[in-house]
Amino acid sequence: MMTAPEDRSVPVDPESQRRLRDLGLDYRIADMAIDADAEGFLRADARGFLDEDPTDAAAAELRETMRARRNIGVYDETAGSWPIATVNGWRTAMTVPGGEIDMWAISSVTVSGTHRRRGIARALLEGELRAASAAGIPLVGLTVSEATIYSRYGFGSAVPVANLTIDTQQTGWVGAPVPGRLLYTDRATLADDLERLHEAARSSRSGQVQGWRGRWERMAGLSVADKDASKVRGVHYLDADGTVRGAMAYTVDEMPGTFRSELKIRTIITETDEALRALWQFVVQHDLVDRASVDLRPTDDPVHWLVANQRAITTRVHDHGWLRVLDVPAAIEARSYNAAADVVVRVQDALGFADGTWRVRIADGAATVEATDAAPQVTLGVVELSAVYAGGEPLLRLAAAGRVQGDSDAVASLSRAFRADAAPLLGIWY
Repeated sequence: MMTAPEDRSVPVDPESQRRLRDLGLDYRIADMAIDADAEGFLRADARGFLDEDPTDAAAAELRETMRARRNIGVYDETAGSWPIATVNGWRTAMTVPGGEIDMWAISSVTVSGTHRRRGIARALLEGELRAASAAGIPLVGLTVSEATIYSRYGFGSAVPVANLTIDTQQTGWVGAPVPGRLLYTDRATLADDLERLHEAARSSRSGQVQGWRGRWERMAGLSVADKDASKVRGVHYLDADGTVRGAMAYTVDEMPGTFRSELKIRTIITETDEALRALWQFVVQHDLVDRASVDLRPTDDPVHWLVANQRAITTRVHDHGWLRVLDVPAAIEARSYNAAADVVVRVQDALGFADGTWRVRIADGAATVEATDAAPQVTLGVVELSAVYAGGEPLLRLAAAGRVQGDSDAVASLSRAFRADAAPLLGIWY
């Protein structure tokens, strides 16, 4: 699904516009078709994330990606032509158990260090929530550089991922053999492989969103903004029929003073278990490599069961995909479930979008949701509902932390129903 033109022309939120106008600030669309708007937005975005100022070539490349998004800048006429705050959003499909749901993805959230503590970030985030709700989109998502900010807007950490470091000299390989073969590939083919494989494989795990061409070109070392582009190598796996079923982009860096190297995996995307086993074997048994590392892997990656010494793998699980439910009935009814339940749920939402008491009936894997005046059996906030929505966070764990209250049997039945068979995954940043 490409971003629809109407998403790019969604008007700015009038409430946020009013709040910022009262501060003497102009809150408006930054039009990527206008050179001054595009340059100012892209350079302010880089400044906000403490990145280097992009070259003209890098800015032109980024501009192509941003054309598909609804970009908003906040301008202070006393501070020059660049915006002093930025945000963008676009409609995308997110995989959920049993299907997909429309999601509003938010990115490029920055506020200049010269304009902090004025409520600008709140106006940006709440404005995006109101815009998505007005457009009828039931769910909002983002990835974050700071994990302490977004709960106040109703986001919950819903899709954790694993960062893996592998001591390849200590692992040993015990994985089952695969019938296909591995081949090195050029960067252009690698970008094509990654793009196709991501779209083909993303339905297998909840939490995945659609990618975009610029993402795969950067992973494959084709981006002019990538300082490590010349280091990028690619390998893909062909099954017994000669069809590409998996691909990996990586770099190799020498470990100082050792004459040995670390293999740094940029991404692994596979359609089949055989493809994943073949790529992991390539990593673990690579000549002159003592260590391999990768981020954004699912928390149930089978690599631990492909090696003889699991202690040679260091796993660090961290938050990555954050979700925010706006429309409770639409969100809950969009996915499938693993167990039956019939529970009255009170959802508390200070911003009002998801607030209400809802009867959730789940039978034969499908849910129906309706507003009710009945006494709630389970009470939770929108943060907690959003955290469990993708199926990776057990409701029982949140209850044990005191984040969910109610009848223990009702909580347990909802916890069983919401859990996904495979751990959710978000394999990209956005």
